[in-house]
Amino acid sequence: MAISLQKGQKISLEKEAGTSLNHIIMGLGWDAGQRSQSGGMFGGLFSGGGDNSVDLDASCLLFNEQGQLADTVWFRQLRSQDGSIQHSGDNRTGEGEGDDEQIHVQLSAIPAHIKTLMFTVNNYTGQDFSQVANAYCRIINAANNQEVARYDLSCQGGHSAMIMAKVYRHGGEWKMHAIGDTGQGRTFDQLMPQIAGYL
Repeated sequence: MAISLQKGQKISLEKEAGTSLNHIIMGLGWDAGQRSQSGGMFGGLFSGGGDNSVDLDASCLLFNEQGQLADTVWFRQLRSQDGSIQHSGDNRTGEGEGDDEQIHVQLSAIPAHIKTLMFTVNNYTGQDFSQVANAYCRIINAANNQEVARYDLSCQGGHSAMIMAKVYRHGGEWKMHAIGDTGQGRTFDQLMPQIAGYL
C-alpha cells in the first residue's frame, strides 16, 4: 500500500516498495478550477484553450555531488542527455483521469556522478495555485505499476510554482524527500535559488 507523504518526510523508496527498484515513474496530476463571479470554486475539469486552461509543467533537474546542475528534463527537453530519464510530454489542460504528466526514471541507468533528482512543478499559464484543484505527485514502481508514495500538492494559495520532492542517493539506496516548498515562476529556472537550499 502506498504511503501518503507529509511535508518534510523522508522515506526509502525500496523499503516502501518492498522490492528493488530499477524503473520508477513520477506522476503529476491536477484539475483546473476557476472562481465564479459569485466567488465559488468549481473543482471540475475545463477544456483546453481560453482563460480556463491550466498548464502545470513537471520538471526533473539532475544535480551532481557538488550540487551543480548537470542536466534537465522538462517540456523543452523531454529526454536526459544520457537517456535514463524520459518526460511523457506537455499536458496543457489537466484534463482526464490519472496522471497528466509523467517522468520515467531508470534508476539503474543514472550516471554515478548524479546524486540528486529534484522534481518541480510550475504553472506556465501564470495562474496561482488557488485556481488548481486536486494536485498531487506520486512515485510508481514501473515493474508492476504499483504506487509507492503519494504527496498531495493542493495547498492552494498565491504561489505559481513548487519544489515538489527530491529523489537522492544515500547509503547505497534511493530515498525520497517530500519538500512542498512554494515559490513563483513559469519555469524551473526561477526556482533555482530556493532549490539550492535542498542540495
